[in-house]
Amino acid sequence: MSLVHLHLLLNHVPVIGMFFVAFVLGVALWRRNDAMSKLGLVMLTGVGVIAAAVYFTGEPAEEAIENLAGLATSAVEAHEEAAIAAFIGSSIAGALAFILLAWSRRRELPRWAVGGVLVVVLGVAGVMGWTANLGGQIRHTEIAGGAPAAEMLRSDDR
Repeated sequence: MSLVHLHLLLNHVPVIGMFFVAFVLGVALWRRNDAMSKLGLVMLTGVGVIAAAVYFTGEPAEEAIENLAGLATSAVEAHEEAAIAAFIGSSIAGALAFILLAWSRRRELPRWAVGGVLVVVLGVAGVMGWTANLGGQIRHTEIAGGAPAAEMLRSDDR
């Protein structure tokens, strides 16, 4: 398995993972459940680590496709810029989760801390979704606006 395969295999995990973490933290706040809050923080730490792996395998993936015919270089550059923001956000969120877990090892997490992490996670989830959409547009022309596949679908509807 190459780094390109690893990038393609793992790139969905942080995107979907952030939404799962948001759900778990939201339920934990609603139910006032400390164990569930800590579960969400453990999940967030893991998602942060996987997001780093996805980010650092992105450059080899770019090198593997940069000479392909019909590749929109602007789509690759937009995805790369968004990936930097997603990486920084997920790294901060993962580090925050790890610090809170270490701090609360033998005590209950304050609700304000869990709520704050939830707000951060929702923001990072949005950036992750945006980054994933831009990445998908690199090789999935059916999701890009004005793509040939989209034109075919519209002409078939007539």
